[in-house]
Amino acid sequence: MLDLTLGTPARGLTLELWRVDGVAEERIKTVVTNDDGRIEGPLLEGDAFAAGTYELRFMAGDYRKHAGGPLPEPPFLDVVPVRFGVADPQGHYHVPLLLSAYGYSTYRGS
Repeated sequence: MLDLTLGTPARGLTLELWRVDGVAEERIKTVVTNDDGRIEGPLLEGDAFAAGTYELRFMAGDYRKHAGGPLPEPPFLDVVPVRFGVADPQGHYHVPLLLSAYGYSTYRGS
């Protein structure tokens, strides 16, 4: 993850991985980014990495509060959800987040 406001890795950003099946949602894992703005290893591996719909929830508001700089209350971006599908569990899925206080972008990385 990259903090576009500060121009640095988004260290200390909490994110949750959820499995979504219709209206049912199951939180699978919660992690925090390291000093390089990355997580330590894959969120899912082996048989746990199955085809389906998933959602990453980035706790952007909490992160921005601790990262410094002016921030309105409530923050414009609080929890940033990114819902995506895994069609091929043998493939590689990397979902980076480029974050500022007022916007974000994401893509399927390599």
